[in-house]
Amino acid sequence: MGKVILKNAIERKHGHLYYVDSKGNVCEAKMARGGRKKKKK
Repeated sequence: MGKVILKNAIERKHGHLYYVDSKGNVCEAKMARGGRKKKKK
């Protein structure tokens, strides 16, 4: 399991996913649903 080195190192945007790639860079990708809440039926 990984460990947290630095909290809040980047400013996160709503609806985006952040991950560390194989080179150790932090990458940002737009989520499929965009981070929106589901509608109630």
